[in-house]
Amino acid sequence: MITLDLYKKYVKGTIKRGVVKLTSVLLCVLTNAIIRGIKIEHNKVYISTRVIKHIYDKRPAEEFDFLLLNISDIVKYPDFIYSNKQAKRGNFVFVKELKNYKYFCSIEETQKDGELKCLEIVTFFRINDNNYLKNYELLWKWEGGNLHRNTFDSDKSQSNDTPQ
Repeated sequence: MITLDLYKKYVKGTIKRGVVKLTSVLLCVLTNAIIRGIKIEHNKVYISTRVIKHIYDKRPAEEFDFLLLNISDIVKYPDFIYSNKQAKRGNFVFVKELKNYKYFCSIEETQKDGELKCLEIVTFFRINDNNYLKNYELLWKWEGGNLHRNTFDSDKSQSNDTPQ
């Protein structure tokens, strides 16, 4: 597991707010349904040691362990995708419900190695308040194979893509 390897090699046992070697690796490739649903051209999502360290420092051990083991599924198979608030870092918010909790993952479009456009995780955490997402604009949601599109796309045909 990629995230576990990064954690063990660069983050585990570090002091709070300590510096870690900055390394970024491919976490997953998004499904075709998501790519078409939110209209992005790139499908690779990366995670860095900086983000893992940030979560390690901020979250309780139980939450951190669960997040570390499930971040790939949260990103690859979200239940909802929102447009992130303008004041926040990241373009998209991926949300997935697992074990009766919702998990929030902010993702931004970046450039990798000065050329390749990609997606990179900014932060991820458990949402304890059901009202947390009420002011976010819903872009896409998974509904038994039917994509939800926002009102700007209502004149276009909808696809019944399943996750790849």
